[in-house]
Amino acid sequence: MTPDQFLRELERKAPPPLLLFAGPEDCLRRRCRETLLRKCLAEEERDQGYVRHDLEEVTLGEVLDDARSFALFAPRRLIWVASAEAALPRGRGAADEEAGAGGGAPEMIAQYAQDPPPGVTLVFDARRWDFEGEDKTRMERLLKFYSAAAVVEFRRLDARQAQELALDLAAKRGLKLGRREAELLAAVTAADGMRIETEIEKLALYCAGRAVTADDIAALVPDAEESTVFELVDALARRDRARALDLLDLLIRAGEYLPLALMFLEGVFRLALAAREQKLRTAQEVQSYFQRLGLPMWRARAEQIHAAAARFTAAQLAAGIEAILEADSGMKSTRPDDRLVMERFILKLTA
Repeated sequence: MTPDQFLRELERKAPPPLLLFAGPEDCLRRRCRETLLRKCLAEEERDQGYVRHDLEEVTLGEVLDDARSFALFAPRRLIWVASAEAALPRGRGAADEEAGAGGGAPEMIAQYAQDPPPGVTLVFDARRWDFEGEDKTRMERLLKFYSAAAVVEFRRLDARQAQELALDLAAKRGLKLGRREAELLAAVTAADGMRIETEIEKLALYCAGRAVTADDIAALVPDAEESTVFELVDALARRDRARALDLLDLLIRAGEYLPLALMFLEGVFRLALAAREQKLRTAQEVQSYFQRLGLPMWRARAEQIHAAAARFTAAQLAAGIEAILEADSGMKSTRPDDRLVMERFILKLTA
């Protein structure tokens, strides 16, 4: 289940006796852990009832024995077990596991799950591996190993989820954060939930009741200068030459890789041209259309594409794509510098 599904389940009923928290996302994990702690234990029960173990320091058998043991002063307990990955067999044991030989630790967990002690919630926490990429095979082994547990998946946030998290955290802090600024914050923090939470805390103090601007994010968030590529799209859509040149100067001073900025611009122009050709009249129609095609499309991104489609004619968008390809070719050939190529590109598009 997802973290949101898990939190909704906790509102309706008691938590499962055996849980696996799997995945690298820490912000939602912390929210789920705190909610689970409140659900399992009253404030006065936590000193005795909240137990922590680490499988780098104790064995799985010791953890299960502790969970089964009767605690005189803690009739209800929440047992949190870090480094759940450490219980997986290695070397020959891993090979035997793949071949299906023996029972071992997974069987111990399955036996525990069949007859869990009353009043005890046991959580194995595995945050080392992701669900995709190089970690995928190891994550599959982990899920198989703890198959008797109810699994909460803490996957890395995508852009849309990161924006929603930023808006949710801002609302709780009374911070005025618009969708465009949430998109910017998600981009410059690489959709990292813990970084977003940290930056929201800083912005809440810095802005002191007023609305957050892109300049505030640039001033406070490390490496936020890279995000000005998103503002450059808007400036070009408005054909605001002065602002576009100012943003280019900021990108260069920040050490932005200009070919990457061009590639992003090309994507926006191509999608805006498609939106015009499909006669999509609102940002909602833009979002729905590209989602049906299987393209990632969140609300703020759809608004940006819709704005570009509305401000440029189809001919201008096609000319913009040609200008981008020309600039990209110029950057790959012998030339004075990237700045000159980009300045000529901006002058051409804002003419």
